[in-house]
Amino acid sequence: MNVRRQVVGLLGWAVVTFLAAALGARASISAADFYAGLTLPSWAPPASVFGPVWTVLYALMALAAWLVWRQGGWRAATPALVLYLLQLALNVLWSWLFFGWKQGALAFADILLLLVLIVATVVAFHRVRPAAAWLLLPYLAWVAFASALNFAVWQANPGVL
Repeated sequence: MNVRRQVVGLLGWAVVTFLAAALGARASISAADFYAGLTLPSWAPPASVFGPVWTVLYALMALAAWLVWRQGGWRAATPALVLYLLQLALNVLWSWLFFGWKQGALAFADILLLLVLIVATVVAFHRVRPAAAWLLLPYLAWVAFASALNFAVWQANPGVL
């Protein structure tokens, strides 16, 4: 694979991934204020942590997808890349469910399905390019933590979520 194609591929996966991030962020425009008004568990991070963490995670995700794509493009890695795009869509949907539409139960169901899809994506990526799977592990850990936080916040705020 030539260098130009690799660079275009990396930029393409970065655009796809950060476009998803932007779509999720659109639902989260007033997330900091909303989050500040919720009853939170003592272990909940401050709102200021989420932006930097997600920026790093999305960069790692884009890099992981690109590494898998580099192994032969769509033809060689279709199942893994489709899983990646599906989990990315659920990632975006979570922001809308939780912050945009304030649907705590649906957001929790979404994030549990998201966790399953991330695990499936990690397994699929590992089969194609093990390094790509390793790059997704911080994302998996963060979403597992976010699942527990989603549940705790939803339960503590029944009138709001």
